[in-house]
Amino acid sequence: MATSSVSKGCFVFKPSSKKKKISGVEDYFIQGSDDGETAKIRFGICQRLWDMTKSETEMLQDELNKNILDSLLEFIKKCASNFQSQVNDWASIMRASEIPTAALVLGVNVPDHDMTFQSLSDLLQQSVTPFVVSVQAKECAALKHLMQKVLERLMGVDVTMDDDEDNGGQCSAPVHQKRVHCSLSSLCDWYSSVTKKFAVTSPGKKRTSAAKYMLSKPPIVVIFKDLEAFSPRVLQDFIVICSRYIQKLPLMFIFGIATSPSTIQHMLPHSVSSLLCIELFQSLSCTQHLATVIDKLVLNPQFPFKLTGKVLQVLVSIFLYHDFSVRNFIKGLQLALVEHFHSQPLSKLCCSKKEVLAHAQSLNHQDVERVRQLPSFMRYVENQEPQKQVELLTNDECVKEVCQTLLKALRKYHKNYYPIVRCLHTLTSSLPKYPLGKQIRELHISCLEKNIWETEEYNSAMQLLKLLAKDELVTVLQKCEVILSSSKSKKMKAALGQLQNYLAKFDQLDNLSAEELIQEAVSPEKDLHKKTDLFQLQKTLLEMKESRRTKKMTPFEVLRNQILEFFDSLVRVHLVPPETQPLNEVCYYGSSGVLRRHLNATPRTSIQTALSHPYYYLQHEGLKTESGTVSNAAPDICIVYKLHLECGRLINLFDWLEAYSTVVSAAEGKDPDSSDYGKVNELKHARFIQAVSELEFLGFVKSTKQKTDHVARLTWGGC
Repeated sequence: MATSSVSKGCFVFKPSSKKKKISGVEDYFIQGSDDGETAKIRFGICQRLWDMTKSETEMLQDELNKNILDSLLEFIKKCASNFQSQVNDWASIMRASEIPTAALVLGVNVPDHDMTFQSLSDLLQQSVTPFVVSVQAKECAALKHLMQKVLERLMGVDVTMDDDEDNGGQCSAPVHQKRVHCSLSSLCDWYSSVTKKFAVTSPGKKRTSAAKYMLSKPPIVVIFKDLEAFSPRVLQDFIVICSRYIQKLPLMFIFGIATSPSTIQHMLPHSVSSLLCIELFQSLSCTQHLATVIDKLVLNPQFPFKLTGKVLQVLVSIFLYHDFSVRNFIKGLQLALVEHFHSQPLSKLCCSKKEVLAHAQSLNHQDVERVRQLPSFMRYVENQEPQKQVELLTNDECVKEVCQTLLKALRKYHKNYYPIVRCLHTLTSSLPKYPLGKQIRELHISCLEKNIWETEEYNSAMQLLKLLAKDELVTVLQKCEVILSSSKSKKMKAALGQLQNYLAKFDQLDNLSAEELIQEAVSPEKDLHKKTDLFQLQKTLLEMKESRRTKKMTPFEVLRNQILEFFDSLVRVHLVPPETQPLNEVCYYGSSGVLRRHLNATPRTSIQTALSHPYYYLQHEGLKTESGTVSNAAPDICIVYKLHLECGRLINLFDWLEAYSTVVSAAEGKDPDSSDYGKVNELKHARFIQAVSELEFLGFVKSTKQKTDHVARLTWGGC
């Protein structure tokens, strides 16, 4: 067929003026929500809290790493200046033949190391040298690969190796790109040419502020991020080669160590380690880093989003038993934040003090109904008068006003809760065996889950506090005074005044008698006339009984008991669990199962679920069956897996194939009475072999030498 002239033409089609809208994060967040406007408000609040979390953690990271980075910077500057000075005394000459090396011990929290090395690299490039290169063990399996990576990242050009030249340039770069031979002599030539250009500055140009502090011959810093993972042979050869060029190249090494400084001795023999001038640097431990993050983000009344005890326990457990990564802990906190604002429609009330009252006033009827269905609000309604109950269940405006009051009370609860938790931790953190925990997070989790004063650990801590000496008690009370003075709550200011009175009495203790102190305190007989509960009555009667039969106490013992009773009363009033507070669901995220499923995945369980219940993932109606059975229309691997669960330790392959063929024949709709039903053909045989191979790859079966036509089953207790 001849080609028409129209088809030979070239036509331009202008794009439509209407651009296709690209779905963003907000669209995914709002998708499936009943109320789009409310979802947008929740997304905005979530985004602000996310940004706040990110900025706080970055500032915290910089503060915590400041000391170690400043020390490293000072060490590198000092070594670089020594290279520049070229002093001729014997000690300097001996030191000049060694490569300055900083052994940076960062701990086993490997996921956090990248942030530290990135900060270090940026700092060095800004103030010391532009020649900083980082290498990892996974990309340096051999010496030639290590040399190639170092040269390429320093020089910014492709580096050829002998293998490439022998292959005739099959893997060569484009013709226009410059290539350099892989050797340190090439690096020396490049460095001398670059430093000459660096030293000569034209009169009309000014140096940047960062370049002013750089030396005329800046050092070349090589950072080994994961020293333990490097091959010892590769590392030894590289150090030996570099030591021969130390007079021409101001090389410096930084070893990133996750375990112990003794790793260097285990990896490098004395003949190699003697070529290095090693100085040790120890970073802050990951547990201290986590404690600071929890203090800034979790124990902060200004941060409206809160975690329940179970959720916080999940995050801490993953940290302690998996990776020790503070970075992953923060990611878990951010995941909880997103999950809370996505799943809780009333989370728009989890915001700053200025916004929360306006959002409470603007609640629509659907939101008011959601408030009425909250368990904490239902308990609050049950405790009201009958007339008030009717009003709360029928009048939306009344609910809005009560919501504003309750949210203010919840905010005051947090303002009083955190200072008292800190005070209790200060009092008990130095006690023997740490009855309430060594870290404040342990005490905080206990307070979130139960009445802490009803536990045996709390009573044990109170008994141990009654054995403190005067100087120890005064020291911890002064720390509590600092904590309470930082709070702006009226109740905390009143508690601070009482604590200061007790501290003043310690100064006048020599002039006071025990009788005067007892008279100042409320006597047990007067307490009996007050309206009290059974617990307080029992406690008062026991105190009266002990006071009659025990020996006379000293003024210090009386004052110490009064102080502990004062703190005990503060704990009972302010450390009630948040579940008792109305509308706590608005701020607290408690779906620990969802968080554990996302962060602490169990691959074997997921695989077994997929093989036993393919409908769970595929969502195909033809695969929906009763529990414990698999549809004959399921994928081959699911059928084979289900059949293998019915077998013992050794599985006969022929019997397995026969059973599989019978199930597949039923899926094909063949007549059970026909002669071809259940017979094995080539296609079924091939499908069966593929399914068994996949099960073997997943680790459910393996071949065995006991019987050639059998396979061994490897897993038990499958779903």
